[in-house]
Amino acid sequence: MTLQSDPTRTQVPFGPSFVHRLYFTNDLLGADRGVLAEVLEPSDGRIARVQFWLDEHVARARPDLGRRLRRFASAHAERVVLAGNVQVVPGGEAVKNDIHILERMLKVFHAADLDRRSYIVVLGGGAVLDAVGFAAAIAHRGLRLVRLPTTTLAQADSGVGVKNGVNLFGKKNWLGAFAVPWAVINDTSLLTTLPDRDFICGFAEAVKVSLLKDPAMFDELCRSASPIRRRDLSAALPMIRASAERHRNHITFGGDPFESREARPLDFGHWSAHKLEVMTDFRLRHGEAVAIGVAIDTLYSSLALGLPREDADRVLRCLMDLGFTLGHPALRDTQDLFQGLEEFRQHLGGRLTLTMLRGVGDPIDVHEVDPSRMRAAIERVTALAPPPTAWDLAEAEARELPYAASLHPMLERRA
Repeated sequence: MTLQSDPTRTQVPFGPSFVHRLYFTNDLLGADRGVLAEVLEPSDGRIARVQFWLDEHVARARPDLGRRLRRFASAHAERVVLAGNVQVVPGGEAVKNDIHILERMLKVFHAADLDRRSYIVVLGGGAVLDAVGFAAAIAHRGLRLVRLPTTTLAQADSGVGVKNGVNLFGKKNWLGAFAVPWAVINDTSLLTTLPDRDFICGFAEAVKVSLLKDPAMFDELCRSASPIRRRDLSAALPMIRASAERHRNHITFGGDPFESREARPLDFGHWSAHKLEVMTDFRLRHGEAVAIGVAIDTLYSSLALGLPREDADRVLRCLMDLGFTLGHPALRDTQDLFQGLEEFRQHLGGRLTLTMLRGVGDPIDVHEVDPSRMRAAIERVTALAPPPTAWDLAEAEARELPYAASLHPMLERRA
């Protein structure tokens, strides 16, 4: 008897309907504040209850933000009421590495009596958006989340995505959930205090998505790399927007927003990037690790899958022109780094599936890795690293980082 003819066993495929709201503004808490007010819709005639969460790094750089958020709520009292004080959480990976911070978020939600028609508005970098977003996703099975990304990386990639999570068991995003944000607002003014190092980071994801989706965008990134490195917004903002829209299009039109299939094409270069972050105790920023990971997988694609060598060289040159240092001492610990392949497989389940490149704009999924060619790719990227210093060794040993031992012979050769 077939499954379809058995009346006691039925399968009914269905798909929920979502709306992805993405806005671009220049001065969200000033001239463009009406955009945020419109996003915070009243429900059933009730004024929207809103709780603001703020990245500590952003709060320190912009001490006026708390006051401006409260002023915004007062100016729109007919639509918005504050549900408690503006909350501040640690910035960077620290917010994702301490499970007690997640518990604190949930306690604050509970104390404010937030419900599924309430709004969490979070301003911060990708890690803070991830952590606060996860808390919002699991409270009452989902509060309305409005993301205001304050980094180029979050505006170009993670902030427009549907993933939330925190780190656990020494693994990136082990604990998490898929949840579509109520809205995402990419505001130019929120980038003004971003340090240069973090400003560059977002363009690693722009390079990644252009290599997968849009050869013309990659060409433009190559031409714009040096002005972007100088923070020329006329060059940078169009690339941030293009990256955000291509990430959003993949989610909304790609047919697999919650990654139920075996491939994760938008994670090109990420198997090693996630591992490098852990190996360096998160001293490498996510964008920096992604730049290295993209370089590794691009070179592997050239060595094993037919990506033209000149295209691989263009990718490396573009990343370096943007300001990324592609080599890192942690790359010398290939045994530990290769564990990232299995962790990547486990995160999704099933067989290993990596997206690589046959050409710019021509991705291919592979299920096996040639270890010798991957090592050759890693070695070439490693060779791009500046020589380590005695301070690098002392820091690595003090923090018990796994690649510390590999620095000794490098320093001896320099001596």
